[in-house]
Amino acid sequence: MDSARDLLVALARRYSFGDVGALAPAVLKDPETASLVNSVCEFGRLLLTLDAEDFTADVDPRAVPADLRRRASDCHMPQTPKEQPRGALESMRPAYALLLEVIEIRWARRELSAMIAAVHIASEYLPLLAFEPALGHGGDPARWPEALNGPESRFGAIGDRTCRHTKAEQSAAERTLRVAAEPGTGWRAYLDRQHSQVAGALATCAARCGNPCSALSWVPDPDDLTLRCRVALAFAQSPLVRLRHAAPVGHGFGVPSAEEVLDAWGRSRTALDKNPVGHQAVTDDGFPLPGLPSLISAVAGSPVVPGVLLADLSDHLVSLVRR
Repeated sequence: MDSARDLLVALARRYSFGDVGALAPAVLKDPETASLVNSVCEFGRLLLTLDAEDFTADVDPRAVPADLRRRASDCHMPQTPKEQPRGALESMRPAYALLLEVIEIRWARRELSAMIAAVHIASEYLPLLAFEPALGHGGDPARWPEALNGPESRFGAIGDRTCRHTKAEQSAAERTLRVAAEPGTGWRAYLDRQHSQVAGALATCAARCGNPCSALSWVPDPDDLTLRCRVALAFAQSPLVRLRHAAPVGHGFGVPSAEEVLDAWGRSRTALDKNPVGHQAVTDDGFPLPGLPSLISAVAGSPVVPGVLLADLSDHLVSLVRR
């Protein structure tokens, strides 16, 4: 490494956006270039930390090319009921491509707490990915099928003891049926606290309900959806995802080692390999957690592969540093 600029390039290749942004003003002689680099680094930090509500906030169009901004927008959670485009609520697949890329990067950097946190997020919303082919969107509360709130539906019926939903899921389900009429503050609070519970509630309807109501009467192939949701729920209870709950993340101890992560994933693969969808977890697809992209693709019913959004952003950052 011959110069401080080479160091910035190396850090950019490692997705160390915070370090590059902090060092750029001292290394780059041109203040305008340093400012652009700092803007790109902030954008990269938001993507790497999966701060989906801010992916499109205050992005300097001079710093980040339109294609990268558009691809990030595809992963963005809209902050009002009527915001357009709908981002991840249009389709969850781009967000899962980013999640897989983040998991891959965190593994390479041995940032295992952050990696397990990303795995946990993937598990929470996986039922929405399973429902997407039937819904035609990524679980947008502004576009739920009418039958979900129909006269024979118990979805969102608080206190109904014939429904297998927990109290928290019943509350979230009731809220999701009306949140599209709420102001932006209510919408954002719902997305932060309850949307993942709705994902779980839908999976319970499809995979665990022994006394079905009319909530899912609109689903064209219920048997296929049941199987994929069953696997999504099993993944959420797998040893790998449970690492998130076992480790007191943020307290400086109890962080799983790479060996513990691989062991937990190995046990998860065995537990999931009970049906044709779960069997995809034992695929050797070259991912650091082998079979995870294949499993997610099987639950989604269509291919979901690790994205290259952060890789392309890193390349763009390197080009700016080398100006």
